[in-house]
Amino acid sequence: MKYSFIELNDLPNEILMIILKKLHNVEILYSLIDVNKRLNTIVHDPIFTSYLALMTSSSNCLFDRLTDTILDRFCLQILPKIHHKIEFFNLESSSMERILLLTNYPNLYGLGLYNLASETARDLFTG
Repeated sequence: MKYSFIELNDLPNEILMIILKKLHNVEILYSLIDVNKRLNTIVHDPIFTSYLALMTSSSNCLFDRLTDTILDRFCLQILPKIHHKIEFFNLESSSMERILLLTNYPNLYGLGLYNLASETARDLFTG
């Protein structure tokens, strides 16, 4: 049996989209943005940029912040490039202020906040 080696760049865009849609948007953006022009065009598609969950979750439904390395890359490199495409965020409370104050999100219409202390929620929503 003869083995063949196929690189990601060898696949047609349609096949890449099918594969990438099965992954988490945050992982796609973190791993593939600015890798090359073709992948950059694909990962800037609204399928990957309109809904972002910038947190991790475990099998028992607990949510935690992204690692500092990942969060730094998002805040310094990724979010400034895609901020105008983001429509919905899911954020963990310890990183929400940094993310929300980073830039303007003109198309943001939804926000999910996780691990938010009741006192913090009261302060946020009562002025």
